Amino acid sequence: QVQLVESGGGLVQAGGSLRLSCAASGIIIEFHDMGWYRQAPGKQRELVAAVISGRRTNYADSVKGRFTISRDNAKNTVYLQMSSLKPEDTAVYSCNAGDRNGLGFGYWGQGTQVTVSS
Repeated sequence: QVQLVESGGGLVQAGGSLRLSCAASGIIIEFHDMGWYRQAPGKQRELVAAVISGRRTNYADSVKGRFTISRDNAKNTVYLQMSSLKPEDTAVYSCNAGDRNGLGFGYWGQGTQVTVSS
């Protein structure tokens, strides 16, 4: 069975850093496009960062220069390093492993809460 488990969320002050992890089982992440999404209260879900075709990375404009997505194929885990956090980054962050239909399809984790205080 396929499972994605996020961890690393929590409460942090503005300007601080967090690293989110997404540990996969039942799939091999190097064979999937991987993405981090977030959804804040009253907002639509948005793509924050992604690794496409194994090497290309994409970032939302709002996080460019602050967030970095990476993967460790040996650990079958994808990470989101977040720095210079802002209150606007507060959201539930979810990991996605795309399928043949692309990113946003396939498999999802349950999400981890990130709260940035001012």
